[in-house]
Amino acid sequence: MQSVQMKNKIVITCAKHTSHLLAEEVKALGFPVQAVHLLDVVSEGTLADTMKLNLHLRTAHRVLWLLHHFQARHAEQLYQKVKEIPWEKYLSVHSYFSVSSFVRNESIRDNRFANLKVKDAIVDRMNERFHQRPDSGPLQDQAVIFLHWKDTDASLYLDTSGESIARHHYRRVTVQAPMQESLAAAIILSSRWHPAQPFVNPMCGSGTLAIEAALMRIKKVPGLLRANFGFMHVKSFLPSRWEEMRLAARRETLQAESTFRNMKKNIIATDQDPKAIRAAKENAQAAGVDHLIHFEVCDFQQTPVPAVSEEKGEGSPVVIFNPPYGERLGEETLLEPTYQAIGDFFKQQCAGYWGYIFTGNLHLGKKVGLKTKRRLEFFSGKIESRLLEYELYAGNR
Repeated sequence: MQSVQMKNKIVITCAKHTSHLLAEEVKALGFPVQAVHLLDVVSEGTLADTMKLNLHLRTAHRVLWLLHHFQARHAEQLYQKVKEIPWEKYLSVHSYFSVSSFVRNESIRDNRFANLKVKDAIVDRMNERFHQRPDSGPLQDQAVIFLHWKDTDASLYLDTSGESIARHHYRRVTVQAPMQESLAAAIILSSRWHPAQPFVNPMCGSGTLAIEAALMRIKKVPGLLRANFGFMHVKSFLPSRWEEMRLAARRETLQAESTFRNMKKNIIATDQDPKAIRAAKENAQAAGVDHLIHFEVCDFQQTPVPAVSEEKGEGSPVVIFNPPYGERLGEETLLEPTYQAIGDFFKQQCAGYWGYIFTGNLHLGKKVGLKTKRRLEFFSGKIESRLLEYELYAGNR
């Protein structure tokens, strides 16, 4: 059993092939990295420390704080072990909570049954002690309990994020299939871009890549855009400490923003669809970065590309595409000229930049006609994808 003041295991989940980026974020915040797995990073800290992680992390999905680890062979044993936990330390009888889980136990065919046993154990304990019980249900907008149960090994966590922090809560309008915000952040962090350099995003869609770049430029953390987290619905939550963290983050943003105040808009986002640009502008405004991005309706080949300074300083300017990749039958052949044209655009207009194409279709990636420097693995939802990197020279090297 863990006291809220004790340092304990924190598991921070993420998308496949992004945990190395998440580990760097965790280290930069001053937390230890004890393990890096395919889908998570393991650290440690107090329950209050999870507030800082939720506030700052760009590539994370959830921040889980370990409550109790135990052995359980079957559902009844799970119920008894969960009932022993002093839930009154964490939840009020007037609170609401939900239960989610990952279960691989031979006695359980449906995760929902395991969730129900956890819920019943919590409610029964509270009812026996106070003759009142908290409410529970499927919504994850208040306290969330997470069960990880594999074979006989069970761990219960407080999901301090509640709803996933992969969404950064500025998207008001979408067009087609929008990119997840945490994935966009991971793509940018994988590139060679530095916030002082130009960032060009043709085919911008609803603007996620450009907005994430602008947020990074002024060090505006995604948690500032969100009003509700799971940790806010736990008894130990200190609103004054949370507000201190938010104020510190705002001060850092103001300081960073002053550095770029006199800089020309060199985060460029274009799309040939006026609806996409309208959506991107509205989303950028919601994120508070619309003043940092130049939006334009045009074919990607007419995208304005800022000239590269001879003394460009740290990092590199980048051009990043997230083109369609032909999920439906017959679309792939129709898209081949588009990918060829992206290659021509790179060669003819982007000398001195690093070029990137994020795609779920490696066959189409070959149509670009340029040699890749790196091919980085990602998953966009369930689609295995690649970030293709190209070093773009003036003339022949």
